[in-house]
Amino acid sequence: MRLTRRALLAGAGSTFASAALAEAPLTSLRPRARVAASDVITRLVANAGLSGETGVAVMDLATGAMIEDVAADVQQPPASVTKAVTALYALEAMGPNHRFTTRVFADGPVVNGVLDGNLILAGGGDPDLATDDIATLAARLKDTGLREVRGDFLVWDEALRNVDEIDPGQLDHFGYNPTITGLNLNYNRVHFEWRREQDGFATAIDARSENYRPAVSIAEVDLVDRDAPVFTYRKSGNVDRWTVARGSLNDEGSRWLPVRHPALYAGEVFATFMRSHGIVLSKPQETPVTPSGVVLAQFQSAPLTEQLRFMLRNSINLSAEVTGMAATKAITDRVQGMRTSALRMSRWTYERCGGVTPLFVDHSGLGDESRISPAEMVGILGAPNVEPQLYPVLRRRRVFDSAGQEVVRDGIAVQAKTGTLNFVSSLAGYVRTDKGRRLAFAIFSADLEQRAAGILSGAESPQGARGWGRRARTLQRDIISHLALRLPA
Repeated sequence: MRLTRRALLAGAGSTFASAALAEAPLTSLRPRARVAASDVITRLVANAGLSGETGVAVMDLATGAMIEDVAADVQQPPASVTKAVTALYALEAMGPNHRFTTRVFADGPVVNGVLDGNLILAGGGDPDLATDDIATLAARLKDTGLREVRGDFLVWDEALRNVDEIDPGQLDHFGYNPTITGLNLNYNRVHFEWRREQDGFATAIDARSENYRPAVSIAEVDLVDRDAPVFTYRKSGNVDRWTVARGSLNDEGSRWLPVRHPALYAGEVFATFMRSHGIVLSKPQETPVTPSGVVLAQFQSAPLTEQLRFMLRNSINLSAEVTGMAATKAITDRVQGMRTSALRMSRWTYERCGGVTPLFVDHSGLGDESRISPAEMVGILGAPNVEPQLYPVLRRRRVFDSAGQEVVRDGIAVQAKTGTLNFVSSLAGYVRTDKGRRLAFAIFSADLEQRAAGILSGAESPQGARGWGRRARTLQRDIISHLALRLPA
């Protein structure tokens, strides 16, 4: 089976026997009159069985009128709906055709295929760089005629500010909470797999992507005899050292683990491919010095629009953080940290979208300290020239009738972004109804008391979180069905 980029993201589904899985705005929008929510929306929210707070806002894009309002001014954590704002921020800061470039520099002369100097692998912030791309880059370097490197092999990741974790409150082994740098590989995760054999377990760690799976030494995993915790983590120099409770493993399975030294990880994989071409590089070393010299080879990403579509439809936290920080760099011409960049995005949103006042602490929504109200979210979605940019990159959502059957009908469409944390569920985007109306909507639900208690418990899935999430998603489905199928013209 070929490992696609989508499969590269599927690490959360590992198999463990005992582990549960302020300035004034430059422009302002026309005033939007508020109206009371319809009895249908009010009744759906009241009967959803959700603890905490639920807010709903719906705007008619043709008139700018707010046509549904249930606690729409209450600010809540948007979770991954944040990524829709990040996508808009990145598109307007860098342009839809922007490409991230990963380069290989020579800081000395190359004579008869011999580099008398250092070779530097320099990241350009590409969020989707994969092992297959590193293999392509290595082949391009070999095709230049390079045969030998007499200096050091350096890696540079300072195109963006390094962030050790997106959200320090998450458990160490969560692959969706990786380190962020200017040189990222495989969403900064390694693939750990195991298989039971007669005398124990065989294990492997590699940097697999679609066509290659080179072994790496940047991470090590030891199996230990204990009941809990399932994972422990510590840094040892430049190596990530993990232990796993042996009893938590079933006969065979796999899991993606986060990498805390992404540039060295990319360097190790690049050196492996260069060695396959007969060019032996020294052990990679990080350098803080901006590369100069001759560019020997480079790899360019897909256009930004394509990357953002993939990011939104697969909700990739690393991609959101990288593109958000890159957008801030493009706007300010400065490399800024994740939180500073997220606050800059908050201010940009205020200025761009008519005075809405969100607070973003990151670009992915993984941190639960971000706040935005449903009314503010639809204010963003309904701001001038936003729908043409976001509608095509958001994910299409299915619409169901009252009998639970999917409705496929010309003219009906829902493009939206979901957001999920324990006891937080959000959905926002666009609806095109069977009567031809164009709507922007946001549905935010959160029980912050239960979320806080779940965090204190240390459980990956706290008691009650899955049932609460199912009820929230059912409410979202029912509201969308009402808007798409039963809203008057």
